[in-house]
Amino acid sequence: MEQGIITKVSGPLVVARDMAQARMADVVRVGDIGLIGEIIEIAEHEASIQVYEETGGIGPGESVVTTGEPLSVELGPGLLSSIYDGIQRPLDVIRTLAGDYIPRGVKTNALNREKKWAFVSVVKNGDRVTAGDILGCVQETELIKHQIMVPHGIEGEITDIYTGEFTVIETIAKIRTKDGVGDISMMQKWPVRKPRPYKEKLVPNMPLITGQRVIDTFFPIVKGGTACAPGPFGAGKTVIQHQLAKWADAEIIIFIGCGERGNEMTDVLLEFPELLDPKSGKPLMQRTILIANTSNMPVTAREASIYTGITIAEYFRDMGYSVALMADSTSRWAEALREMSGRLEEMPGEEGYPAYLASRIAGFYERAGRIICCGSNGREGALSVIGAVSPPGGDLNDPVVQSTLKVVKVFWSLEDWLAYERHFPAINWLTSYSLYHEKIEKFLTGEVSPDWTEFRQNAMSILQREGELKEIVRLVGMDALSSEDRLILETAKTIREDFLHQNAFDAVDSYTSFAKQYQMLKTILKYHQRAICALQKGVKIGNILCLPVQGEIVRMRDIPEDQLAGFEGIRQRMEEGMKGLEAK
Repeated sequence: MEQGIITKVSGPLVVARDMAQARMADVVRVGDIGLIGEIIEIAEHEASIQVYEETGGIGPGESVVTTGEPLSVELGPGLLSSIYDGIQRPLDVIRTLAGDYIPRGVKTNALNREKKWAFVSVVKNGDRVTAGDILGCVQETELIKHQIMVPHGIEGEITDIYTGEFTVIETIAKIRTKDGVGDISMMQKWPVRKPRPYKEKLVPNMPLITGQRVIDTFFPIVKGGTACAPGPFGAGKTVIQHQLAKWADAEIIIFIGCGERGNEMTDVLLEFPELLDPKSGKPLMQRTILIANTSNMPVTAREASIYTGITIAEYFRDMGYSVALMADSTSRWAEALREMSGRLEEMPGEEGYPAYLASRIAGFYERAGRIICCGSNGREGALSVIGAVSPPGGDLNDPVVQSTLKVVKVFWSLEDWLAYERHFPAINWLTSYSLYHEKIEKFLTGEVSPDWTEFRQNAMSILQREGELKEIVRLVGMDALSSEDRLILETAKTIREDFLHQNAFDAVDSYTSFAKQYQMLKTILKYHQRAICALQKGVKIGNILCLPVQGEIVRMRDIPEDQLAGFEGIRQRMEEGMKGLEAK
């Protein structure tokens, strides 16, 4: 370990001399109280350090000690159900040690060194293993089996393998490599800024089913895909991410509160432990990890938090799980980059952000994907990344938004005016998009219905036509429209209010399966098509809109998932009503 001397303190930036042997990204202990920092720039014998804790009281002349290791996370049993800060310090442990506020320089282990886990081996003595092979498993929670993998860089023959109860640092296996026999424990470390390796990246072709109709039907994301949800304050970014965390069919959920307001993060920390997993009825926290780095915490730890989260997500991906990571919000992370760049006196780019902003954002989202994991059994894993973006004033020309849109495949445009109208999710159906439709078309036409794509396209055409007609109505009034155009406005209203609008607090409406979404959309479009036929036969638009079945269409969101046969009854009564009007 090398020891340097502080020469300058500028907020979270500390400069130290006599650091000739230090390396970029090394973790250091700063000052007499040992604040955690990371080297981000080296010039001759001086090193610039970003400190992940408040630097008040630190001054020139104090020491800086390097650990010789990059910022890394501890990976092993005990991650699930945990709540960490941005550099993987367990908040519950810190609270037990020091109370409600995190003291500076506190040292804790991310994983419990004393708790014993029941390890069951799946290999035997004499087996040859490579990096990524599974040695055994631990039933970490009732929902998730934690696979213990051979660490990267290790390959050889198993000389000893044990079964029983062990702590994360005790030896569970011995492997003979070309360098000799080495001990393997259940815990491994990995640098957060280095993506974990995989064998092959696959084309994502399975939808990440969220149960949110506007997303699954019109703007879907795939397992291993990327999405962003930019929007102004109050547009519902956090609510959408909560819904996805609860309902998305991913096996592991990582939620990163990156620079969010303390009261919002408090709601998350209080609500998540109380939520039940809809599929199993068990607590949702049994398959969830929370990383909390609120806006009043040091700004540099905010920059590290998303790397901490995505490294943990990659670890579970490597076990063969489907993982969904929610980052709320990447704008706060970019602001941390901007602040450190300014203190380093780097040449600023657009709006003061560093010139490397786009590459940092791309590097983060590129760690998503559907992959074949390392190891000999060819298991598949998927990591989906969904980032909320909070541009100032909702301006989508913000550099963070534009840099994000260049790399993600799904854009959910959140609008505050929709939220003010109590329309949730507040996703604008005319400006949002998804580039995954072709990737999942085979799945949807095979598993849901062959005419799924046709229905989705017809519904979107009606919504787009409504946007054009509204401008005409605004200029010359409703009387200028034909009966067919008035019908389009009414059908579009039904799609918006009865299909796209969804109540997150309603037990039935909070989640909608693909099968129910198809039945709802089919009913609305059949009504529209049948109404056009009735208009062509001379039926007045007012009589069509007064059919009693219209009320049933409004209430069809309340039909439970196990009673989908009721939709056929609605369509039959619609047909009878239309025939009755035509016969008059």
